[in-house]
Amino acid sequence: MSLVLYSKNDRIGYITLNRPDKRNALSHELVAELKSAFAQAEADDDVKVIVLKANGDAFCAGADLAYLQQLQHFSFEENKADSHHLRELFLQIYQLKKVVIAQVQGHALAGGCGLATVCDFVFAVPEAKFGYTEVRIGFIPAMVLIFLIRKIGEQKARQLLLTADLIQGAAAKEMGLVSTLVEKEALDQTVNEFANKLIVSNSGRSMQITKQMIGEVQSMSLQDALNYAATMNAHARATDDCKNGIAAFLEKRELKW
Repeated sequence: MSLVLYSKNDRIGYITLNRPDKRNALSHELVAELKSAFAQAEADDDVKVIVLKANGDAFCAGADLAYLQQLQHFSFEENKADSHHLRELFLQIYQLKKVVIAQVQGHALAGGCGLATVCDFVFAVPEAKFGYTEVRIGFIPAMVLIFLIRKIGEQKARQLLLTADLIQGAAAKEMGLVSTLVEKEALDQTVNEFANKLIVSNSGRSMQITKQMIGEVQSMSLQDALNYAATMNAHARATDDCKNGIAAFLEKRELKW
């Protein structure tokens, strides 16, 4: 049985966690299948926006504890290689050339919360719980804290990472973890409508460049960031999407992205 499913419809690629009996816990194999599915979706010309979702009651319960127990018998180098395996997935999603929407229908905990964190948008049901619980079992939220601080700021990240408290949808939205709260029965439709709005209204190339810049500028000095922005601005003006977009605006005709 595939641990991750990939399908597409109307220019939306759906990547679905398919380990419901284990609450979609992150094993080495599941992470590998996720990396493969995201690479496939990124290269798929029929797909403009990607939705990450899950089968079962939980979105993702984090690391598979049985697998973590096995890792205790690994050497340092083996554990480091395994850590890089997850790092590569988080970075892949964060830097993906296409917009990624997390559709969270249930709890997203520890590494599972990290999985949602690296997505561009998070749509969640109000009853879903979010939390980074690693310190409760003597572990650390090592990779995800890098992305969490970028997303919600240091003080809020400290609160979540050091207390290991679980928060529900409304609190997660207030903190900036969740973009939109949606009742469960409307979740599929709401996510699809939002994805379709991006597909129809926005240039895929422009979203790609903007997403790339958001990731890059945060580590730059103000001067370097502005120089980088000016360079990217000049490059963007030469793209076909920009030329077509400006022409359509001036000619008052509808754009077909």
